Amino acid sequence: MDFQYWYMLPISIVIATTAMASGVGGATFFAPIFILLLKLPPEVAVGTGLITEVFGFASGLYAYTRKRLIDFRLGVALLMVTIPAALLGTWVAGSIAPEYLKITLGVGLFAIALSFLRAPEHKDVVRMDEAIKEEYGGSNAETCLITRDGEEIRYTVCNRTEGRMIAGVGGLFVGMISTGLGEMNSYFLLQRCRVPSRVSIATSVFVVALTALAAASGHLFQFFQSGGEVLNTVFSIVIFTVPGVIIGGQFGPFVANRISQHTLERSLGILFILVAAVTLAETLL
Repeated sequence: MDFQYWYMLPISIVIATTAMASGVGGATFFAPIFILLLKLPPEVAVGTGLITEVFGFASGLYAYTRKRLIDFRLGVALLMVTIPAALLGTWVAGSIAPEYLKITLGVGLFAIALSFLRAPEHKDVVRMDEAIKEEYGGSNAETCLITRDGEEIRYTVCNRTEGRMIAGVGGLFVGMISTGLGEMNSYFLLQRCRVPSRVSIATSVFVVALTALAAASGHLFQFFQSGGEVLNTVFSIVIFTVPGVIIGGQFGPFVANRISQHTLERSLGILFILVAAVTLAETLL
């Protein structure tokens, strides 16, 4: 273990701040940086990004737990699918050729970019929340969460099978390329499963955090099997990225309150298109 990757500390602070402000998993940023900047093998980059992301999600998970916005029953139902899928993705990542994994990452980044460019504006989210409250928020609602502030949030989860299938695909991509689950969950839980936006985001953080932990554990196991230089490289990076994401996670809410979410999402969409293009060009050309 050495200190040659010291510059990842300030980079990690910036990434974690952006990730927490936008709701994107930090590994979505880290994996391309590790591949394009540090020239790490794709499977090592993905695993290192996931290990870092787990620590970044910890503070967000703690905050949402305190606010009592997580639907644990729904979250556990999704985890029954996402964790096995993520472990399968981890195995696939270590089994296929690195160039195919980079292509998958590039395509995944394109998909994430499109999801940001097509993300609904705040007024549309408010309208969907109101529709959910009117249609599913009555006395017959299956779920009733009482927040820390005493507010009751009533709803009935729809399209459960579809939600599990989408979450399973997202979990597979988390294991393979470290990203995809959070972006899929945030959209489908709100628009298809009819879960109110605040509960949707909080439950998604819970599912992604534990799924990322499982996938990171799988990658870490593979790193220990490889041993030697690979293990040394991973620990030399995470000693800087982990403190960085913990610090940056505290700045995220501050930035989110001062930048339009819609503007931030559009900017990230354009950024991910560029990163995806570079990743694919480096592999295919």
